Amino acid sequence: MSFQSTTTKEKILLAILLGILASIVCAITKFGWEIPFPPRTPLRDLTNPPQEILQQLGFSFDFTHSTYRYNDNPRPTYSLIMHFGFSITFTMLYCIIAEFKKGITLWQGSLYGLFIWFIFHVVILPLFGTVPAPWNQPLAEHFSEITGHMFCFWVAELARRDLRNRITHEVEA
Repeated sequence: MSFQSTTTKEKILLAILLGILASIVCAITKFGWEIPFPPRTPLRDLTNPPQEILQQLGFSFDFTHSTYRYNDNPRPTYSLIMHFGFSITFTMLYCIIAEFKKGITLWQGSLYGLFIWFIFHVVILPLFGTVPAPWNQPLAEHFSEITGHMFCFWVAELARRDLRNRITHEVEA
């Protein structure tokens, strides 16, 4: 059975489905990237950017640093929720745009990842004081964040394209 996405509504529904699946892959890939390349020093990671954003919005330290336990390891509850929320939002956006504007898939999604890194880690987060100005961040942090964003959106594009081809039986250029 072949799913042919011909109408705008069908293309958006397909993109949403692809976005949900690819965003999970994207988020987990970014987590995995940060194991060998942690973006922040242990001291700077005592309050990570998602926790800092929540505190800037008025949530307490105790709330933003609350954890759940998995396999007896404490995991940061709200950091993970925000991380997955970010991934879902921007991967979904990517997948919807990719249905209509193929240029967004340039460099197989890694250019989009570079753009997202720049907008958030160079402009928005420093502007709001969530992270230091880019020139006050260590080079290792930039390396981890730049390559991590490019890699996770490259993997998201691989997932999006493969799943799209399997669902629609159409081959994208």
